[in-house]
Amino acid sequence: MKKPTRMEVNCTTGETQIIELTNAEIAQMEIDRAAAEADRAAREAIATAKAEAKASALAKLAALGLTEEEAAAIAG
Repeated sequence: MKKPTRMEVNCTTGETQIIELTNAEIAQMEIDRAAAEADRAAREAIATAKAEAKASALAKLAALGLTEEEAAAIAG
């Protein structure tokens, strides 16, 4: 399997080089990818929890006899 590469550009000369990543760079790339995935999953879980809490609050307000519009006005 071919190693991932990076491109380096010398802005002064315009020369470009394609360089294979080192094993350490590849390992760091995998660590960064896993961290980004964990961060995305955490943000998604927080958003889901907020949506569920809002739906629960609206249902409780409706059970108290508030109209959907009144409950929405309170919930913001």
